[in-house]
Amino acid sequence: MIRQSMLLTLQEQPYFCLPESVGLYSEHPNHSVLREEGALNNFNIHYVASGKGYVEVDGTVHEVRGGQAVLYFPLQRQRYYSSQDDPWDIRWVHFYGERLHDYMIERGFHRHPLWTLRQRESWEQAHLHLLEEAEHNRMLHPSRLSTLTYAVLAEFVHQAVPLKKTRAGKAENRILALLPQMQQEACEPFLLQDWAERAGVSEYYFCKLFKTLTEMTPLEFITRSRLQMAKQWLLERPDRNIGQIAADAGYPSVSYFNRQFMARESMTPSEYRKLYW
Repeated sequence: MIRQSMLLTLQEQPYFCLPESVGLYSEHPNHSVLREEGALNNFNIHYVASGKGYVEVDGTVHEVRGGQAVLYFPLQRQRYYSSQDDPWDIRWVHFYGERLHDYMIERGFHRHPLWTLRQRESWEQAHLHLLEEAEHNRMLHPSRLSTLTYAVLAEFVHQAVPLKKTRAGKAENRILALLPQMQQEACEPFLLQDWAERAGVSEYYFCKLFKTLTEMTPLEFITRSRLQMAKQWLLERPDRNIGQIAADAGYPSVSYFNRQFMARESMTPSEYRKLYW
């Protein structure tokens, strides 16, 4: 199956990013692309949903499988092709925009061409929404196209980990599966040993993998989750004082809760409640 939508390239770019083309190839074993250096002046992401294929980087051929992607900067040489025996289902988007090059450089995406997406479903969904908009409306709604393109890019920036630095496996998947439960139980006492045991790894390895997968420590994740709940309760529970909200959110004292809240929100819980409620 081949789905693709080729769009007009706007010379004046009123938005942060726009798609030049978006599509997918599935069960297409002869899919093969070679673009010499300087041939294509836009960014593009090619993401493998299933199957496998190959990407040539600096003369070395790398195998890419489900959940992995290649990111090309403008004017780069591009060489990639599907496996014959296990054809890839590949999703792609070519995009461009003002200051986009600086944005990608600042975040270090020029350092690695090959990536793994930690939580792939969100990127796949964002890509599907962009493809459907391009197929149905073409350039009728450029602001919507830009918004959907940015969603694809934002998910990639948030989820992508350099391929050579990741070790995809069961432990990573177990930790990712625990995140909703950790968020739900954040207000309960946090015991690192318990969560490491649920993931089936040591405390040290749990912290190391957690940092790689979420870009924060387990305690930072718990703190963020507690404060998110506290902010919600400050508005939804006007009959409860700040001390009760602090206790509900798992903080042992009002003073510690106030310090944590101030550090992240630049205001006290009382000021937040007064401002928004």
